[in-house]
Amino acid sequence: MIALLLTLFGSTASPPQPSFDQWFTGATLRFDYYHSGIATEEHISLDRYRREGPWSGTRASLLDPTNFGKYRFLIRDADSDTLLYCKGFASIYGEWETTGEAADGIWRTFHESQRFPEPKKPCRVFLEKRNDAGDFEEIYRGELDPASRFVDRSSLAPVGEVIDIEVNGDPQECVDLLILGEGYTAEQKQKFEADTKRLVGALLSTEPFQTYRKNFNVRAIHVPSPEPGISNPRQDAWVDAPLGLSFNAFDSDRYVLTENNRWLRDVAAQAPYDALYFLFNSRKYGGGGIFNLWATCAADTAPAEYVFVHEFGHSFAGLADEYYTSSVSYEDFVAPGSEPWEPNITALLDPDNLKWKHLATAGLPLPTPWNQEEYDRASLTYQDRRSALIADGAEESTMDGLFEEVKQTTAELFAKEEHYGKVGAFQGAGYQATGLYRPSVDCIMFTRNPKDFCAVCHEALERVIQLYLR
Repeated sequence: MIALLLTLFGSTASPPQPSFDQWFTGATLRFDYYHSGIATEEHISLDRYRREGPWSGTRASLLDPTNFGKYRFLIRDADSDTLLYCKGFASIYGEWETTGEAADGIWRTFHESQRFPEPKKPCRVFLEKRNDAGDFEEIYRGELDPASRFVDRSSLAPVGEVIDIEVNGDPQECVDLLILGEGYTAEQKQKFEADTKRLVGALLSTEPFQTYRKNFNVRAIHVPSPEPGISNPRQDAWVDAPLGLSFNAFDSDRYVLTENNRWLRDVAAQAPYDALYFLFNSRKYGGGGIFNLWATCAADTAPAEYVFVHEFGHSFAGLADEYYTSSVSYEDFVAPGSEPWEPNITALLDPDNLKWKHLATAGLPLPTPWNQEEYDRASLTYQDRRSALIADGAEESTMDGLFEEVKQTTAELFAKEEHYGKVGAFQGAGYQATGLYRPSVDCIMFTRNPKDFCAVCHEALERVIQLYLR
């Protein structure tokens, strides 16, 4: 990480931030592009540049100091090469390339977007990707003249209705969260608004969000759907949902994504946002979250409040999944022998320099012992039962009962842990039972049991919140 900061900024101190008023107009530009490839090859191709409304993001922290993300987006002034804007992110493509489909050489293309403040002068646009050593390498560069006729400045036709959920201040001085409704008919507008208020309330009642609640603006857009719900391919249930959300992303039953990026970005441009969330009208358990892309959550599943908070942890602060017994489609999501970029998991390649060393409980051994074998037996048995229920098309109420059973069982196991509540390096994280470690025995990013994030996740979330408030 030190080497990366030195490469980008010249020192490990906070990067010198460019003057917003000197370099930017105050409007928003959007870079739309196609991301194509297989596991061993990828390509970026330009779709378009589109001008949106006023820039609602931070004007002070234009150079992202977190070093989070599998990818990085940069803008440099064409004449002076001054770095004007930099932000880390992850993507659907970045996840898909770790699947068996990509390894088998099946080409896929995903549409992606990067939003940034409109420069006053011509600039260069860069996309970089992190390699297994942790360094960023350029995968795309392009020229941009913001005043050119090739920037789409057409007006966007209104879609749905923008609803103020909780507005506390100027968009430039707050974190702006935008919720888009999917699978809600025109007659279900009130349900969408009630679901949004309920789940946003759960998020903003969880630390560190509760402390910063008055620094958040939350708006929602009701996008009327011709029929309720979203598609569930495993059950041969198909819905023409406007935003394109569907279960079974990467052939994972619970994973909900959309590939309809271009249109949904035009819909979202009707309101200021720093973070985007899709709330879909479904009783079935599911959701997803990708760093600096967006999150998804089923509104009516029994653990909806937990899922809403957990998935926002992914999309807002790049928190990794700390669980490892659930079935996923990824293969070598973290390359063997490399240190993951996510702030809450580690390969523990250098125990003397644990990435959250400043938060570690004094005297705790690294790796930190816990009763992983007993937990694995209970969790894997549950996963087998859950897979069988999915295959049989079981009712969601049956699945809810299983969730409650495993929650009670694992809570009893964790209560016996000698180092429960302490910060160390506990084996099992990031979809791997061995070789990756999490900070605490339990956390919102590990199981559905706790109501709070561990100290490491809490710190990462707070750090990102503060970037928007400067």
